[in-house]
Amino acid sequence: MTTAKRPAISNIQSGEELKKWYWLKEELVAYARHAGISYVGSKLEIIERLASLLDGIQKKQAKKKNPDSAFNWPKEHLFPKTIITDSYTNGPNTRTFFKKYCGDKFRFTIPFMNWMKTNTGKRLKDAIAEWKRLDKLSKDKNFISVIPEGNQYNKYIRDFFADNPGKTMKDARQYWKLKRSLPSGRHIYERSDLQLKGE
Repeated sequence: MTTAKRPAISNIQSGEELKKWYWLKEELVAYARHAGISYVGSKLEIIERLASLLDGIQKKQAKKKNPDSAFNWPKEHLFPKTIITDSYTNGPNTRTFFKKYCGDKFRFTIPFMNWMKTNTGKRLKDAIAEWKRLDKLSKDKNFISVIPEGNQYNKYIRDFFADNPGKTMKDARQYWKLKRSLPSGRHIYERSDLQLKGE
């Protein structure tokens, strides 16, 4: 199979062209730093900034709002009644607290971290209950976790195996490598991907 060769990111001329290709986050970060624009955030956020820059669209970046709360999550003593503030951060102090109430199996998962970000005003006892609920849910054989939009690789692999249960991880990675080399802008699994190897 012959595919167009992906250009160097520095040679990309438009936002549309940038979005056609698959890029590693480190490539996007390096290019954004070189271009003098913000390189923080998800891959999708960085791509949008770079696309706007390439298309000559001037966008003012919203300044990150400073938290209203001065509660120091890394240093304060935490209790189940502690209120979740807008200054909440994950770290050793919060991990120690949650391990105490959720057990040594506790870990920060994406669904749980999202819950913490969107539940300012609730208490840590509510967070404990939510973590236990999510943990129980994850053990259900019918449970399907939500993969963040920017994590194209994990979503591709999961969808590949759902459609091709008899194939191996080596197969999945080969098809992913072929798919991401295409200037499609849609690096998601499709049954037609099997034709990339002539099957």
